[in-house]
Amino acid sequence: MCTNGVNVDQFKMMLEQMDDQVALNRRWTHKLFHKADDNGYETTAAVLKEIQGLMDEARALLTDAQDALDKDASSAPGVTVNLV
Repeated sequence: MCTNGVNVDQFKMMLEQMDDQVALNRRWTHKLFHKADDNGYETTAAVLKEIQGLMDEARALLTDAQDALDKDASSAPGVTVNLV
């Protein structure tokens, strides 16, 4: 369905794909954190830990974006086109 020229379902799918990618990158960052931490690379481990927190924040913001998209699409005053 398109609302005001935006395919909302496709937009949601793209946000979900971005979230999946950030989640995957976070898992790898977590693994690297443990590798660095276990082997005495304290500065590297600290930076990787900070990156994990930032990725958690990014995922939360992507969830907020999905919620905002739902609100915007439901209150859009423009034309809605449905597939027949």
